[in-house]
Amino acid sequence: MTSDLQRDLGLPATTAIAIGAMVGSGIFILPGIAYASAGPAVVLAYLIAGLLVLPAALSASEMATAMPEDGGSYVYVERGMGPLLGTIAGIGNWFMLSFKGALALIGGIPYLVYVAPGLAEYILPIALGLALLFTILNVVSTKSTGSLQFAIVGVMVLAMGYFVVGGLPDVTPSQTAGSFDLASEGILAATGLVFVSYAGVIKVAAVAEEVKDPGTTIPRAMIGSLLVTTALYVLIVYVAIGVAPDLSPGGGFVPEGGEEVASIAYAAEAVLGEFGAVIIVIAALLALASTANAGLLSASRFPFAMARDGLVPERFEHLHDRFKTPAFAVAVTGGVMMVMIATLPIEQVAKFGSAFQILVFILVNLAVVGFREGVVDDYDPEFVAPLYPWTQLVGMGGGVIVLTQMGTVPFLGAVAITLVSIAWYVGYARPRIDREGAARAGARENVSRSALDRTRELFESDEEYDVLVAITDNTSPDARRDLLRMATDMGRLRSTTVSVVEFVDVPHRMFDGDHADVFADDPPEWLPSGDETPSWFPENHDVHRPARTSGGATDDDRRPVTDTRIEYREIDSEDHNRAIVDFATYGNYDLIVAERDRAQFHQRLFGGGTDWLLENAPCDVLLVDDDGFDGADEVTVVANRGAYDPLKLLFADAVAEETGAEINLLQAISADAPESQRETIERYHEELFSILTVPARSTVIETDDEIAGLARFVGDADLLVTGIDRTGMSARLLGRPGNRLVERVDTTAVMVQTHDGRRSGLLQRLLMNHLFN
Repeated sequence: MTSDLQRDLGLPATTAIAIGAMVGSGIFILPGIAYASAGPAVVLAYLIAGLLVLPAALSASEMATAMPEDGGSYVYVERGMGPLLGTIAGIGNWFMLSFKGALALIGGIPYLVYVAPGLAEYILPIALGLALLFTILNVVSTKSTGSLQFAIVGVMVLAMGYFVVGGLPDVTPSQTAGSFDLASEGILAATGLVFVSYAGVIKVAAVAEEVKDPGTTIPRAMIGSLLVTTALYVLIVYVAIGVAPDLSPGGGFVPEGGEEVASIAYAAEAVLGEFGAVIIVIAALLALASTANAGLLSASRFPFAMARDGLVPERFEHLHDRFKTPAFAVAVTGGVMMVMIATLPIEQVAKFGSAFQILVFILVNLAVVGFREGVVDDYDPEFVAPLYPWTQLVGMGGGVIVLTQMGTVPFLGAVAITLVSIAWYVGYARPRIDREGAARAGARENVSRSALDRTRELFESDEEYDVLVAITDNTSPDARRDLLRMATDMGRLRSTTVSVVEFVDVPHRMFDGDHADVFADDPPEWLPSGDETPSWFPENHDVHRPARTSGGATDDDRRPVTDTRIEYREIDSEDHNRAIVDFATYGNYDLIVAERDRAQFHQRLFGGGTDWLLENAPCDVLLVDDDGFDGADEVTVVANRGAYDPLKLLFADAVAEETGAEINLLQAISADAPESQRETIERYHEELFSILTVPARSTVIETDDEIAGLARFVGDADLLVTGIDRTGMSARLLGRPGNRLVERVDTTAVMVQTHDGRRSGLLQRLLMNHLFN
């Protein structure tokens, strides 16, 4: 991507930004609180948290070298997982970094009061003034910001190194006992608390477009800063525990005025004297200032990057004519920070961001999976995260575990920000964009490839396919012949036994047995026979007495060497739907062909016999809505949800081969669907052409009213093949889209339900709708 941003940040400045974004409250505020939960094992908690953050750092490094654009984790999540999750990541990161920057500016109060008690009443104006200063610096020059950050972090690291070196000789072994004990009580809770100390590690990617040689600089800065910061955390907390009798809040570090202050400063005073404490206070103030500065720099790049993608107003994308910085984004971010400082309970709100940052880490790991498995032609990172996908799975699993330890309030805060982001996306962004993430495109490609493999396997199979044609008292003579015709057409592609069974309803009998009565009578007159057979009837065939015995076994001596064998039975029963299911189960049939009962399809709430048949059939089912089928020039096959079910295509191909028809593969997508979705579907249709045995064409329509659009494009088709979509209570409450389509067209229609696809869950249906509709 061509950009006017200046690439001014080298490895030292980039590393300093990453360290500065991490070191702050994580070392000067959280150790005492975490100590109260886990005791000396808080040292191990910092180490575990650093290890759990490592997968996200590796994943972010890989994506940053492939897409060195400002916006960091937002860009990766948006490109990999789509604009909705990208909006959540972008808005959430913007708010959370702003909150944390504001917290850093007012979080140094105890340290500032320690060296200058008289300044306590001026804390708010000082914090606002620093926020304004950092805003101006970020507007004027990113390079100046990076240089300032490098200087701040340098002094801070030296001061903390002085504390570690000076304090190590005075560490009391008994106070550090259990520092690395995995079995310590509260270790997971402490890990969840200090996890946020590393949240800034991937924030350097937010300014990737302003980094020199990003392919090598970003991975080195990100991984190096994480290692340095983890070592600092572990050493400082270890020393502080070893020299202080109690590091937890209220553990004895209370000055004369009675106000509790930061324990790290008093731990330093215990071993280094007053001069050492002053050094640590200076380091703390510098650390918190660097956190605020890095937070403002990084936070402003999220709306900047989102504006380039159309997710927020384009004003955020504008660069200053002179300074070439996103001045408006920086100014708004700085203004938001100042409003937070002046009005909001920053500490509590900042805790909400902790949970959200973990969610972002999970999304970052997931985004790598989306890119690797998705359809991204130009994804070519210079740095590749090792041990894929185990690194990402560990990172996501660790994030989930940590989330469970953070408490209800922070989690609900993250949920609230997520809901706000979703509302913004739906209300503002969605009408303005036309693209999708690599994961969705890749998932759709995988679904299509899987469907192609299953379709090819079904067409190439030489296993016998046995069909039960279920005739009832309500089936008209014309419909009976059409059901038989469609069933025998299957024999053109597969060796098929067609069992025509007439299910006769009889009155209830008090002493009736458990089983229906089965008769092997001579075929009725309506069945084709002799010289009067129609052209579609298999040549040189008569309707036979049953050759199938119990359990679907056959008498091979009575089976002619043909592709299709037609048999006839009559069954008397009190409930023909139950008899159909029992007979199909007993005979081990592969397919039931029955007439669609229009009246029963409208018995929505309590269902009817057809619903019971669909829910209990042991095999595939075709319901035929006969409108006088007399051959076909065009057979239209509709993909109701996701890819085509192979049985639809096999049946349509068989009928088209017998009638000399052309198949029209008809599929609907939403009017605002990305172009890549149409391209994927068209490629999928072209692959299907090579499997079908008859001529075929593709029709992909864009519509906001799926049923109306499909009905219009079914047009003059002679046969419609669609799906049943839903069964059970969901069908009764919500209706069946396929049923509504059949009722809106004036043609013979066949509704297909496969046994394997009948039990598709709600999540699967939603996923298919998201991928294909």
